[in-house]
Amino acid sequence: MENFDKTGLSAVAGPAADFRGNDGSLVSALKTLLFFTVLMVTLPIGLYFASKSFVFEASMGMSNKDSYFYAAIVAVVAVHVVLALFVYVAWNEGSRQWREGKQD
Repeated sequence: MENFDKTGLSAVAGPAADFRGNDGSLVSALKTLLFFTVLMVTLPIGLYFASKSFVFEASMGMSNKDSYFYAAIVAVVAVHVVLALFVYVAWNEGSRQWREGKQD
């Protein structure tokens, strides 16, 4: 068994890197990514089942086969809307950080 020197390890590692950057930009980006990830999973699935049961079968009186088809279209549109919103938010966040960096 080797005997490790604890002081040698701490001297090599050095201080922990601060990944937050200015104004917590990394934390803000991770929160945004987590929000849109949860939205990407829950919104299309929820809209699929809600539109299938309540809109297409109950309100419009469609058959089971037809309601599957139209509910899938609603879910696909929801995915595209979430992706477009994510791109919009990411674009504005990046341009805002670029403008703030130019003013310094």
